[in-house]
Amino acid sequence: MSHSNVADKLDRPLRDLRISVTDRCNFRCPYCMPKEVFGADYAFMRDPQLMSADEMVAIARSFVELGVTKIRLTGGEPLLRKDLCEIVRRLKTEVGVPEVALTTNGWLLARYAEELRDAGLDRLNVSVDSLSAETAGKMNGMGLDSRRVLEAIDLASSLGLPVKINTAVRRGINDHEVEDLAEYFRARGLTLRFIEFMDVGNSNGWQSEEVVPAQEIVDRIQAKWPIEPVAPAYRGEVASRYRYRDGAGEIGIIASITEPFCRDCHRARLSADGKLHTCLFSALGWDVLSELRKGCDQESITRYLTDIWIGRRDRYSDERSERGGRGDAEPKPEMSYLGG
Repeated sequence: MSHSNVADKLDRPLRDLRISVTDRCNFRCPYCMPKEVFGADYAFMRDPQLMSADEMVAIARSFVELGVTKIRLTGGEPLLRKDLCEIVRRLKTEVGVPEVALTTNGWLLARYAEELRDAGLDRLNVSVDSLSAETAGKMNGMGLDSRRVLEAIDLASSLGLPVKINTAVRRGINDHEVEDLAEYFRARGLTLRFIEFMDVGNSNGWQSEEVVPAQEIVDRIQAKWPIEPVAPAYRGEVASRYRYRDGAGEIGIIASITEPFCRDCHRARLSADGKLHTCLFSALGWDVLSELRKGCDQESITRYLTDIWIGRRDRYSDERSERGGRGDAEPKPEMSYLGG
């Protein structure tokens, strides 16, 4: 088997790597980092535990050898990491990653947008869960309204950065804003992706009753603006895409709960302390950083990653569906650790 054709036990290739660059965040969103758990005395990772830029570049180089074509930088909040723009630049110039993307809550985006663009960032996803000051403050856990983030999105777009918007929809919290959010972002020509509330981690109090199903969201949008499905751009595309028939862009729906996409999942996730997880819901992580710090050369790291991927069998969301929509009682890594 050539490195570029590595596939797991379910014949899923490795194409997409998500790297969490920090476990810290300046928000306390209840579905990810509830402040009751992640309070002032919470023990976040110290710098020596985190991958350095050099270490990220070395590990990323092995992933690219195995067929990865896209790396998404996540967190925590990745813009809290001071060398983030350097990491982006090195992934593009030294590793030659075809696509480097970033997911952010947008609070610090205006400060770094131009530098990120100049470093070679290809794509940007910004989380916006509400347009209302009250609901936004509730959703981010800090009482902050979304105006600053919305202005940063406008700035990033004006700089030529391709921007998509992520909205986590939770019944009884922000589901009443589905149409308002769609209207706001379609007027700006930006793709908005609605995400079903997921049972990630052990701290967000997930209940299936709080999930707003993808079909309900589609029906509500369709009732206001006619839409039609768009074929996936590639195998394993996470969002189901729909275009507005009047030409005003697209929406996407990420339906991990009601329409699992495990069968085509080609993502690996690297935590900020260098542990490889082959599923967002898997507590099992392989310590790639320790292997690197032991002195393993590039070829050894590549072989190590190959062995992990070819043994992969994960299909958590499919199994949740088979259990009738119930989450697994086994502990799962927190989203702030793996980056979603």
